[in-house]
Parts: sequence; C-alpha cells; structure tokens
Amino acid sequence: MQLAGPNAFGPPRDHDAAVAVLRGAVDRGVTHIDTSDYYGPVSVNRLIREALHPYADDLVIATKVGSRRMIDGRWVQSLHPEDLKAQVHDNLRSLGVDALELVNMRTGGVEENREESLAESFTALAELREQGLIKHLGLSGVTINQVREARSIAPVVAVQNLYNLAKRAEDPMVDFCAAQNIAFVGYFPLGGFSPLQSDELSALADRLGATERQVALAWLLQRSPTMAVIPGTSSVAHLRENLAAADLTLPADAVAELDRIAG
Repeated sequence: MQLAGPNAFGPPRDHDAAVAVLRGAVDRGVTHIDTSDYYGPVSVNRLIREALHPYADDLVIATKVGSRRMIDGRWVQSLHPEDLKAQVHDNLRSLGVDALELVNMRTGGVEENREESLAESFTALAELREQGLIKHLGLSGVTINQVREARSIAPVVAVQNLYNLAKRAEDPMVDFCAAQNIAFVGYFPLGGFSPLQSDELSALADRLGATERQVALAWLLQRSPTMAVIPGTSSVAHLRENLAAADLTLPADAVAELDRIAG
C-alpha cells in the first residue's frame, strides 16, 4: 500500500526505491507480501512483478478483491460475483501468474457489514478456487459469524481486520482465529496513515533499546500464534527497522504495560 503514491493512489514517488524495498524484503526472508490491484490502482502489482518475477516458490503474494479504485481516487465497494471474478483476473494479469496464492475478499468493514451475508460473493471466489485460479481464500473486514458462514462454503485460511496496539476491538477475532488455526493479519499494524503515538509506548521502547515501531510489532507477534503482520513501508531503512521486530522478545512486564494501551 505504501509503495503507491500518496494515499495509495498513483505511481510511487521514487520508482527505484520501491523496487529496492520489494527486493530487499525478499532478500531478508520475507515470504508474505500483501497487495491489491486497487493500490495505485495497478501500479503496485506491476512493481511487484517487475521486482520479483519469477517469484520464489515460498513467496506468498496475498491480494484483495472487493473494491475498485476510481480515476479520481475514490474507493468503491464492488462485491458483485461477476465483478469479483473480473477483479481476480485483473490481479492474475498484473502479477503475471496463472494462479493467485491467496485472495482476501474485502468487505466495506466490520461496522458497515455486521449483519450482511457474504455467501453469494464468497461463492464466486470459491468457484475460482475450484477452477485452480486461486489457491487459498481469506476474508477482510468481517465478523466471526461471517467467517463461519464463509467456511461453510470453502476453507478460510486468513482473516485481515484492523488491529494494532491501540485498536483492539478485534480481540475476539484474534482468539477465534488462533483456536481455528486461521492466520490473523491485522492491517494498519502501526496505525496506518496516523502512526501509533503513546507516551507509554515511547518510554517503554527507550527502556528496551528499541523503536516504537519495533515494540508495537513485537507485541503483535507475541499476541497470537497465528498472527501475521503487514507493516507498510516505502524505504529500505524502515523495512530493516520493521524486520528487526521479529528478533525482539518482550518480557512479561512489558507486555502487561502495553496491554494497558488502547484507543
């Protein structure tokens, strides 16, 4: 998302830097890249293809469908079955693959769709999975009941909802996913376009000799055994900083202190 222009719209400010971030991530062992054809739109998927194709066998490129990006920058939800299928084919072309490793169906968000059935839309993607165009299916912006409904149609391997140190409304979903061995991928793990800010977080990071970003990511990684994190970055320096969080083990007292931070 951060590899596109401002607000995930338009081409990157620095094309070569964006390519360097992608190649640097894979060179440093990253095996999960989160993208979508609506970032840019299209430009980020084309960057991924330019930088990384042919893709390593262990690289999971997860994409999302369920929205379209208009030429004026607006996001428009698009969950009609036929358009979802068209979006899958758009991603296949832009990424240059015969099958997509993981496709997350993105709804408008948990609050907007709390009681809405996703069966018709998810069935369309399940059909493409049966055809071999999608290997695995996930959901984004959903409730536990919607995950249960989707699992009655096809396996769900990942759930991607808003979750970070300060925003924890999805605590029940995190625990549900862990119990069901489903990956939970919290989007905006560092707060998104409004970075996490907390005096307590800053003080704790100083004591641990780490950065606020690293502590926030380490907390997520220790929160659940099925947690995956997708911090966005447009620079190699931030990439290195984020990856170092995987080597940071937070002591119990630090976790308890962080658990008291919530917005």
